[in-house]
Amino acid sequence: MRVVLDDGGTLGVMDTRDAIAEARNRGLDLVEIAPKAKPPVAKIIDYGKFLYEQKKRAHEAKKKQVTVQVKEIKFRPGTDDHDYQYRMENARKWLNEGDKVRAAIAFRGREMSHRELGAKILARLTEEVADLAEVEVAPKMEGYQMFTIFAPKITKSAISKHTSVAPDKEDEPVKPKKTTEKKQVAKPKAEVKAEKDDDEIF
Repeated sequence: MRVVLDDGGTLGVMDTRDAIAEARNRGLDLVEIAPKAKPPVAKIIDYGKFLYEQKKRAHEAKKKQVTVQVKEIKFRPGTDDHDYQYRMENARKWLNEGDKVRAAIAFRGREMSHRELGAKILARLTEEVADLAEVEVAPKMEGYQMFTIFAPKITKSAISKHTSVAPDKEDEPVKPKKTTEKKQVAKPKAEVKAEKDDDEIF
């Protein structure tokens, strides 16, 4: 295998046993980093420190990731103007913060025969948040609800909204395979535990 050093240097092609012995002499570990290469490539490094730095980099990347929430406001066909204004202001606040907003009109019983009342509310809301949002999902019926979804236009506040979230499995660093040989394993300095879509209304 081809053996390289952590500082970018190289020791050339060596027998696996010799490479393990060299790593042991340096008080470090031999880690295979390119098993499919010809010949395979291994690096002499401090394996515990390497895993720690990988985990730290993944955490920092997640901290900088922008996440968008979908928040909901609900109306009734007969919602009065005061309640409408309160919900509309909440929608504008969330959109300004970079979140999406799902606005829904809930119908009950005979109210289903007056869907135009719900459509008017959503049309009014669409007009009053037009400076902050774009319609991502046009108004439509889903069961006993009519809803629409607004997405915020790109603003400085939306760009600057960051949050730290737990990493998904695919975001976890891939641990390179350590090169060992029976009865001649370079012992690491530190062990790290692996951690109904209906038609549009208008």
